[in-house]
Amino acid sequence: MSVLLETSLGDLVIDLEVDLCPKTCENFLKLCKLYYYNLNAFFNVQKDFLAQTGDPTATGTGGESIWSYINNNSQSSTRTVPRFFTPEILPKLKHQTKGTVSMAVAPPSESGALGGCASQFFVTLADSTEYLDGVHAVFGHVVEGLDTLDKLNEVFVGKDFRPMKDVRIRHVVILDDPFPDPPGLEPLIPSNPPTKPPDAGSNSFFGIGEDEDPLATLPEEEEEKKRREAAAKSSALTLEMVGDLPFANVRPPENVLFVCKLNPVTRDEDLELIFSRFGVIMSCQVIRDKKTGDSLQYAFIEFDKREDAEQAYFKMQNVLVDDRRIWVDFSQSVAKANDYWSNDITRGPGKKRGLGLGSGFGGREDLVQTRRYRDDGHDKRERGGGRGEYGMVFDVPSSDSRRKDRDRDSRKRSRSPERERRRSASPRWNDRRDRDRDRDYERRRDRKR
Repeated sequence: MSVLLETSLGDLVIDLEVDLCPKTCENFLKLCKLYYYNLNAFFNVQKDFLAQTGDPTATGTGGESIWSYINNNSQSSTRTVPRFFTPEILPKLKHQTKGTVSMAVAPPSESGALGGCASQFFVTLADSTEYLDGVHAVFGHVVEGLDTLDKLNEVFVGKDFRPMKDVRIRHVVILDDPFPDPPGLEPLIPSNPPTKPPDAGSNSFFGIGEDEDPLATLPEEEEEKKRREAAAKSSALTLEMVGDLPFANVRPPENVLFVCKLNPVTRDEDLELIFSRFGVIMSCQVIRDKKTGDSLQYAFIEFDKREDAEQAYFKMQNVLVDDRRIWVDFSQSVAKANDYWSNDITRGPGKKRGLGLGSGFGGREDLVQTRRYRDDGHDKRERGGGRGEYGMVFDVPSSDSRRKDRDRDSRKRSRSPERERRRSASPRWNDRRDRDRDRDYERRRDRKR
């Protein structure tokens, strides 16, 4: 009677001693039938000694026998079935050769619970391990797949003998099963094998997955592409942090053209008239110096459709405009996403452009603008704010509060003893004091009359 174990390192065919160890073999076969061992990890691999598996938790403390499993998962059963069963340790079956399959026998616990066999088993990786005789229960031998055992013996392990890269039983195939199913087993057989390792939620080990290749390398072109993408992402995050980008994954608009090498005399109306033959233009703006108003000899032209912008790009490249050969390219600026383009003095500082952005943020319906400041406006005077209010996250006193603080400080200074002494010593102050005293005297006199 045989079982095929398909592991991540190769296949193992195990012949079972069903005549000498019937209960152990029945327990093993019925657990295989329930896909109990599928995706179980070899959690204990010791070089030239053994490789242990069969614990769904991959900790060495889990697992149960088939009869305990049926009892715990059956709704009709009320009786208690022990987790372990009595091991079948026979003097005839010894751990002499490499590939001996044996049930791990748990010792009695300190609480008084009896030990025994459950679901955990191991395969020896070397000959002459007779010191395991009488301690663990042999129930089979590996007849095919000794090269798989050699690979298993050479895996790198950590301090707890857990392989650094997971080695798992991917699937179990029962080649022959002479035992009838115990009562209650049939309803528990799943329709499909599990696709997720039973210990996937355990935090006991963080290593390399059995389907990962830590030494895999990509072609040089792909590696360079990944490095460039990582560098671009890092730069975009930095620009977002310093405020140059509204958000890191912003993309430049595809319907905006960048035109440079313009003649300083070229106006917005001239460019709009020239480019309007390719489609509807939403905005056309020659960028000018903020102070002088002189043209900086480049402009942005926004079309209604991306196809119109592409046609203008191909047709207007190196065309003569006002005795200058212009250069046309797609805009890489993302300033449009902030609803502010440039410092065009003809519209005033901080004025919004009519760019046809619509709803959403940055011209995209699926984006929402996040607020970094208390007031997103650039000109606080237009929004009701006083001059000098920054509107940043930290608190800045308003103009009224600053005026009150200034008046309070001036009153404090006016009442200081040193200031009173100086004012009283001044001839001008003495004259004023005499006038005020005479005026008060006359008022009191008039009031008495």
